[in-house]
Amino acid sequence: MSTYRVKTLSMTDHWLTVPLNHAEPDGEHIAVFAREMVAAKFTPHEVAALPWLLYLQGGPGGRGMRPVDDSGWLKEATKTFRVLMLDQRGTGLSTPANRQTLAERGTPFEQADYLAHFRADSIVADAEAFRGYLGAEQWSILGQSFGGFCALTYLSVAPQSLREVLMTGGLGPLTGHPDRVYQATFMRLAARNAEYFERYPQDRSLLTEVVRHLASTEEFLATGERLSPERFLLVGNYLGGNVRIDGLHYLLEDAFIVVDGQRRLSDTFLHQVNEQVTRASNPLYAVLHESIYCQGEASNWSAQRVLEQFADFKPNAPEPLLTGEMVYPWYFEQDPALKPLAATAQALAERTDWPALYDLDVLAHNTVPVAAAVYTDDIYVDRDIALETAGRVRGLQVWETADFHHDGLADDGEAIFARLLSMVRAVRA
Repeated sequence: MSTYRVKTLSMTDHWLTVPLNHAEPDGEHIAVFAREMVAAKFTPHEVAALPWLLYLQGGPGGRGMRPVDDSGWLKEATKTFRVLMLDQRGTGLSTPANRQTLAERGTPFEQADYLAHFRADSIVADAEAFRGYLGAEQWSILGQSFGGFCALTYLSVAPQSLREVLMTGGLGPLTGHPDRVYQATFMRLAARNAEYFERYPQDRSLLTEVVRHLASTEEFLATGERLSPERFLLVGNYLGGNVRIDGLHYLLEDAFIVVDGQRRLSDTFLHQVNEQVTRASNPLYAVLHESIYCQGEASNWSAQRVLEQFADFKPNAPEPLLTGEMVYPWYFEQDPALKPLAATAQALAERTDWPALYDLDVLAHNTVPVAAAVYTDDIYVDRDIALETAGRVRGLQVWETADFHHDGLADDGEAIFARLLSMVRAVRA
């Protein structure tokens, strides 16, 4: 454990050793890291009296934030909380799970068996271990995106440990196959594409030109592989937020230069695209993505199958649309960070013995104050699915807004956090 200061924040690093499978406490163990963040203005006595707030990051496969100051939601939270920023297992400074380390696990099926313990149920069990280690009788939770999914699991398995729960863009489906998620996502994404091209009509023909160019001309990323049209379309991740959508326009305006009389994609453009389409920094996002929805059923590459119903998202469409967070089997053939994990991803896609992540009866009788921000036009967590889930959690308060997209917490986190906290505190009063 080490303590240091970053501007107005005092940081303390914590590691715990936890079972890989919490149902087998005497089996293999892994390390899990979390960083405590508290306003440096507080005295040690004042810090000891502050309640804890656990932050659960989006993902899967996303490490905890690395803040350089106390801005946004963290600024608001550290007024009254000690914040614990968890590096979910396999990410950040927790025992890593990537192409380098997973190779040591053995066959792809052995790797898949290992990664089956990296979903929300295991993350919640790790969090409970940290709560006990810190001596907190209860704590509050802020869950963003996949972090909200984890919060719903927490409410299902250990509600007695929770003082209150805040969620932003994180009300995922409690039941059903992943197919329904991607059917809704493609429809939301089509609408978001239309909105973007209405804002930047000049980009419609430019985007199509880039796709056609990649189909006929070899262009290479800095990591050495050819950039395919379908992989380029993954830059639709830009469409997921108020903060980032205009960045897509700035990306596209850098697309072409003239070299020896021919139009080629510029190094500037290819560098920016590479940052958007590689999973080198978070491979678990791709490997585990569809499994986060699975309960007793295989995903069988849900997004790829559902794509067949939405031909406008294919590169050969007359005016191809940008895709978003979907993960396709070809991704594991094209991204160098994912290639060694292709067979492992296939094994996970075919896996059927996924345990339940939620206890519907416990959620129906919930007594923990819960408030959730639902973004009307969220392309990642569908509004209708979110409201369906909210209706199955007793006492859950919804704040629906069209002012933000999925990255609302990054857009105006200070105000969003304050609003949700006031909602749950009104219940507690």
